[in-house]
Amino acid sequence: MAFLSRIRSISFHRCRFFSSILSSESSSNPLPYREKSRAALSLVKSEKDPQRILEICRASALTPEFNIDRIVFSVAISKLADSKHFDSIRHFLDELKSRPDLQTERFVSHAIVLFGQAGMINDAFRTFEEMHQLGVDRTVRSLNALIFSCILSKNYKEVNRIFLEFPKKYGIEMNLDSYNTVLKAFSQSGSSSSGYSILAEMDRKGVKPNATSFGILLAGFYNEEKYEEVGKVLKMMEDYKMHPGISTYNIRIQSLCKLKKSSEAKLLLNSILARQMKPNSETYSHLIHGFSKEGNLEEAKNLLKEMVDRGCKPSSDCYFALVYFLCQGGDFESALQICKESMEKGWFPNISTMTSLVNGLVSISKVEEARELIGKIKVKFSKNAGSWKEIEARLPR
Repeated sequence: MAFLSRIRSISFHRCRFFSSILSSESSSNPLPYREKSRAALSLVKSEKDPQRILEICRASALTPEFNIDRIVFSVAISKLADSKHFDSIRHFLDELKSRPDLQTERFVSHAIVLFGQAGMINDAFRTFEEMHQLGVDRTVRSLNALIFSCILSKNYKEVNRIFLEFPKKYGIEMNLDSYNTVLKAFSQSGSSSSGYSILAEMDRKGVKPNATSFGILLAGFYNEEKYEEVGKVLKMMEDYKMHPGISTYNIRIQSLCKLKKSSEAKLLLNSILARQMKPNSETYSHLIHGFSKEGNLEEAKNLLKEMVDRGCKPSSDCYFALVYFLCQGGDFESALQICKESMEKGWFPNISTMTSLVNGLVSISKVEEARELIGKIKVKFSKNAGSWKEIEARLPR
């Protein structure tokens, strides 16, 4: 994009530069909103200076109404938190609350989540409690944001406090999303058994759990390796006349693969097929990852072939995982074959995996194949072409 190349070619000595480029009022040819947001995202990702990151965000006039803007906010806050610029985060988010267009529950809820993402849970609570001062009513939306904020900051005790105290204190009725988020907190904190009390409370309030509710509990009990509890949850689903769908099977398969029990996970795939259900790309992706991590690369390759034969389109992640683990296992010819299939779809593994593959091909005297691969990489990643030319120059003749 010409706009981005123009920005990158100019020195960033003055913060007001960002405003003059990104602000629509300053140009006779203002950028379309989404293009401006994409430009801001690219700049934030590459910028290291905290003040410049903030100025990019200010100049972009971001709003949580658009997904791309929410991504920019998230990336910016993560980078500032990583560099421990917590005061800057606090000042920036508080400053945004003064914008008339952002004095809405939607933005305040987003700010609460961003504080949680940064690990600033006290500021998340402060923001929730100050909503009335902004003229913004608290509803279950902002309450759910606060619960989620606690999960992001791994402050699970506060989730329990919110669950016990806040609905009554603020006169807010929890909804299904609220209860599911609390279940997730118990599950992630290794206290999945506490989830039964949440289900009991839901019954008392007339809120029916859904597949997500039970899926969260299943993942938690698998992670704690409490297999009897897994059986109980599945029985509860039957009691609620809820038949496990593909999403429930995927959770179980992923959980078993994480525990290096991929062979058991594959039995669930067989069960899916026996029930004449259709596995999806996520099903196979979990299994391919699982078998690959356990070193059973033949099974992983067979699963890739099987999913294609069944008309299930592999995701880029399936290819990337296989190429990576095949390189780790020293099977560079198979890695090259799968890498080519991936590249034909426009999916290129990351630079470290590609470097490993190139070096591996050279090690088994497949120099021409390595050279051909580098040629494709240079075309796809032109900005890194110089580095790849140096690697190419060192290849044996």
